[in-house]
Amino acid sequence: MELLFKSTRGTQTVTASEAILKGLADDGGLFVPVSIPKLDVPAAELAKMSYRQVAYEVMKLFLTDFTEAELKHCIDSAYDSKFDTELIAPLVEAQGAYFLELFHGATIAFKDMALSILPHLLTTAAKKNDVKNEIVILTATSGDTGKAALAGFAGVKGTRIVVFYPKNGVSPIQEKQMVTQKGDNTKVVGIHGNFDDAQTGVKKMFADKELAAEMDKKGFQFSSANSINIGRLVPQIVYYVYAYTRLLGDGKVSDGESINVVVPTGNFGNILAAFYAKQMGLPIAKLICASNENKVLFDFLSTGIYDRNREFMLTSSPSMDILISSNLERLIYYIAGADSNKNVELMSQLSKSGKYEITEEMSHKLSDFYGNYASEEDTSATIKKIYEDTGYVIDTHTAVAANVYGKYISDTDDKTKTVIASTASPYKFTRSVMVSIDNKYDSMGDFELVDELNKISKVDVPDAINEIRTAAVLHDTVCDVEEMPQVVRDFLN
Repeated sequence: MELLFKSTRGTQTVTASEAILKGLADDGGLFVPVSIPKLDVPAAELAKMSYRQVAYEVMKLFLTDFTEAELKHCIDSAYDSKFDTELIAPLVEAQGAYFLELFHGATIAFKDMALSILPHLLTTAAKKNDVKNEIVILTATSGDTGKAALAGFAGVKGTRIVVFYPKNGVSPIQEKQMVTQKGDNTKVVGIHGNFDDAQTGVKKMFADKELAAEMDKKGFQFSSANSINIGRLVPQIVYYVYAYTRLLGDGKVSDGESINVVVPTGNFGNILAAFYAKQMGLPIAKLICASNENKVLFDFLSTGIYDRNREFMLTSSPSMDILISSNLERLIYYIAGADSNKNVELMSQLSKSGKYEITEEMSHKLSDFYGNYASEEDTSATIKKIYEDTGYVIDTHTAVAANVYGKYISDTDDKTKTVIASTASPYKFTRSVMVSIDNKYDSMGDFELVDELNKISKVDVPDAINEIRTAAVLHDTVCDVEEMPQVVRDFLN
């Protein structure tokens, strides 16, 4: 059976490959599957499979217009020696939970899990749909998507990529990773503003019909590597299925036993993937949504009111410094009973006034979710405590999740076994991590801290860090938000 995708804001339906190519629907909506397929291989069978094999069994259900050979080629090309472990996404037991380490790819953040495969899905989709234009990837990043997308698309024929990031809103390591990126088809641009400004600027370019016509005339068409692209979301479902089947295979859970999942959440894509996994039949009980001080999602889950009209906080977990959680629209559409008119009404309110309120009936459909947030002090204290208790070092985003998990236990006394999505290597946020463990580290340089982290964690320094120690800065463009379209024109000549 072919599974089609439709826009959250209209009636347009497309194939999986068309949805991946477009990124955003013509009406500004996000593509969602017309129905969520059920897993068709028993968990006990999946438990015997490798990550690549599990990926195929999950992704074949969504990407039905890809042949078996095409999809397996994409998967094998993505999950290879770029990852520093055969397991791809290992589970580490610590502090009464299972940390799902999603940072063993080329850029040491969970975005690698989807962005290693997206270029292969996209170029395969282009061939399937007879696309002659060069594909231009436009991406806004709060820190991690940018580098993972750049690494994925660098040197890929028939594509170019432009990444916009908030100039003063990412960690020094994150920025160095991006601005040292090699590849003639890559462009990195700092903007005066925050992530939401960058994301809004990118969405405006997608919605600009005149710009699209101008690009088409010159042999280009836009697509997205942000999590608004369904080609980002589908690969993320895989690691939740994989995590459960590892627990089952290792005898940590019995077949059918429920688990909880905790996800540090900004743009809502990662936790939405866990929600989709649950709809597919994976026995997930609670979806625990962990926010930092930009707690727009916690407030929404508590009150049913989404309100971005608040101070934007710069925190030590910058990938979550987001007030407009784009992927939440997919969940809103789902809890509105797939009513695109209701979704359009709410998204229009968000655009005009910066807020909307869902109905009581919609709120009832969010009972699987629990939300809470961690302050900067909470985050720092959690890193210190887990290190002192166990010797395990986690990054700031994972610490937000671990702290919120502690609050969930206090609130509910729920003893269900729990997987925490560990979304970045501590090496990506060395200063925040090391100063949390001991203030004495604050006087050291960024790369001195890398060596100190290596000593205390006994984890090898990732290649991604060693590579940028002496790498030259290749991208130094900085612009205002309204200049973003011109920067793209200049890059494409």
